[in-house]
Amino acid sequence: MVQFRRIAFGGALVALGYLLGTFSPFTSVRAQEAGGLPSDDAAKKILDVNDKLKGAVDILKLESRYEAVTKAANPYAVLVGGLNAKEDLDAGHGVDPDTFAALYVAAFDMKKLNLRDDTLAEWVDISQLDYDGDGRLTYGGKVVRIYPVSRLKKLRAQRMVLSGDVKK
Repeated sequence: MVQFRRIAFGGALVALGYLLGTFSPFTSVRAQEAGGLPSDDAAKKILDVNDKLKGAVDILKLESRYEAVTKAANPYAVLVGGLNAKEDLDAGHGVDPDTFAALYVAAFDMKKLNLRDDTLAEWVDISQLDYDGDGRLTYGGKVVRIYPVSRLKKLRAQRMVLSGDVKK
């Protein structure tokens, strides 16, 4: 008799779980959807920051500390004090996250959507962008990867020093 009650109770719990799962009064969790453009004040600040990034790019170029994959400023490269994306890409040792994203989008647009991406710098040979057999992005036959963690940590520390978040 006790065993029958246990089985009946277990069955009732399974049925209750099934009913709650099927006819859930709870809404399902969804990822946050894009809410459109930021406010006018935020947009003005973003434009100001972009102008300052362009100024920093000009200085870093004069110092031979900046070469980007995109025509637009690479915020990551600027905030770490400059990077040479061309050398990094040609060497195949990894690129910064912003460069990886730009190349990934350009390759996707070109290979999957048959669109030409005009945001890349003139030196980038888009015919060398491709995917390998495993679906990984390649440039010149070499897999494009983000920098190793050790380099990212070093660049992060450099960025924190340059931004004044920590002392040398």
